[in-house]
Amino acid sequence: MSRRLAFPLLASAVLAACAVGPDFAPPPSPEGAHVTPERPASPGEGQRFAEGKDIPAEWWTLYKSKPLDGLVKEALQNNASLQASEAAVRVAYYNAEAQKGGFFPQLLLTSNDSQNLQSNNRALGAINPSLFHQSYPTPANVLAGIPTPSPVTTNPTAPYGLFLKQLSVSFTPDLWGGTARAVESATAQTEQQSWQLEAAHLALTTNVIVAAIQEASIRGQIEATKNIISILRETLEILNRQYSFGSIAKADVIAQEAELAQFEQTLPPLEKQLEIQRNLISALAGRLSFEGPGEQFDLKSFTLPSTVPVSIPSKLVAQRPDIKAAEANLHQASAAVGVAIANRLPNLTLSANVGASAFHMAQLFAPGTGLYTAAANISQPIFDGMTLLNRQKAAEAALEQADAQYRDTVIHAFQNVADALRSLQSDAKAVLTARKSEDAAKRSLDIVRMQLKYGQVSQIAVLNAQRTYLLASLSRVQAEATRLSDTAALFMALGGGWWNR
Repeated sequence: MSRRLAFPLLASAVLAACAVGPDFAPPPSPEGAHVTPERPASPGEGQRFAEGKDIPAEWWTLYKSKPLDGLVKEALQNNASLQASEAAVRVAYYNAEAQKGGFFPQLLLTSNDSQNLQSNNRALGAINPSLFHQSYPTPANVLAGIPTPSPVTTNPTAPYGLFLKQLSVSFTPDLWGGTARAVESATAQTEQQSWQLEAAHLALTTNVIVAAIQEASIRGQIEATKNIISILRETLEILNRQYSFGSIAKADVIAQEAELAQFEQTLPPLEKQLEIQRNLISALAGRLSFEGPGEQFDLKSFTLPSTVPVSIPSKLVAQRPDIKAAEANLHQASAAVGVAIANRLPNLTLSANVGASAFHMAQLFAPGTGLYTAAANISQPIFDGMTLLNRQKAAEAALEQADAQYRDTVIHAFQNVADALRSLQSDAKAVLTARKSEDAAKRSLDIVRMQLKYGQVSQIAVLNAQRTYLLASLSRVQAEATRLSDTAALFMALGGGWWNR
């Protein structure tokens, strides 16, 4: 029996190499020299692009913030969404391993034992009395399901036993490579889940960094708002003194009080944003809301990465997890076409049964109790209402869909990198302008306040200077935070350095 199965196994292995359906080949890489039409110019102001430089695995350490490093590691270890993605990879892997069982024969051991009571001869009237004098059951009777009483039974109503042990073997040679294509499809699905896990890993890391930077931005805005509120209160004291001396009208004091109230009104929404942001950080780190984040971030705790790698197009497609996942999805769809084609072709199944049957357990291996069958079955779909043909067409359409989705993913990946590069170039200018604007607004406010003490300016000039300084301070904080966040966005767009882990 083993020699009979050896040839189909060998033939299946040979034919699987010539499986029907398209053979998958990875799409070619883009041939551009740069991600942008021209070589990307470094943004300056403490930051430059290094085209072709590799990305470190733990790229977030470039921010030189120990609290951030600890938060990222905690999130990668405890985040439930990431753990769910890891479990999804294992699900796909074991499904692919289960699919490989189709390459091997299937063995089934069955034991069918029963105790029977034969009706008496007068009640049946049609039973041949000679059946009660057979020495052993015949295999034909056993296979046909004819109960044969015990040979020692002389009373037609005496109970008797029937014992049947069988080993069944079945094997379907992979003549057209359908099983091989099914395994190929399942393996590609495992690969896709692995890349989706890597994408989730990268997204979580980036989200944690951006959330920490956003917390720092909100803290900076709160600090700037409190600073201007302090200035407003000092100005109000000056005006109250001048009013007490009769130097100014009451309306000037009231106007300053209204201005102070307006600025104080902007503080609670910022404090609310800060608490919500800290709740987000707790959730990303896998903590419950009542545990809260132990870290506190401000803009001074971050160092802007001075050298930012920029990958060339041919490397970018190999680095982006979403592109690799789309490629694996394309591979899966390609293999599914082969499965659909193989289902329309003739199918061969080899099977065999070996066993023994007897009326007593001790007689199972006695001469004459053995039985066996060997069979070969060939089936070919003739008419199925165009079901299999339409399934093949659906698989081919799914392959076209996967190909379009892959190209769309590549296009958006390059767009992400180009957007990040342009953003950093613009951010450098915005930070420089914001710092100059804040410095000028602060000097202008100081001059106006000095003039106010001597009654040389009107209250309107004071109010305008105060508002200008606050807006300039908020703009500077937001510009610096945006530059830090856009740097993280570029690292994410480039793939995040997973290949160096």
